[in-house]
Amino acid sequence: MFITISLAIEKERFDLQIDSKQQIKDILEVLNSSGKMSCAKIPDFFRSNILQRAVSSYKTFEEEKIYSGDILTAIF
Repeated sequence: MFITISLAIEKERFDLQIDSKQQIKDILEVLNSSGKMSCAKIPDFFRSNILQRAVSSYKTFEEEKIYSGDILTAIF
């Protein structure tokens, strides 16, 4: 299932449509390797705006129960 979310990392924000079965860190690695993201360090955790809790970059969006419309903000 595809979901649409926003990722906020430092001063950058990305609106993405992604497969919910992907790990969060995989999306970050693609953004970083493609040159779209200028973040020096990939965060281990994000804060979910909808769930109001930290989510791990090492789990899938589905495992963390991230659904369309959520905004994930990097926690460093």
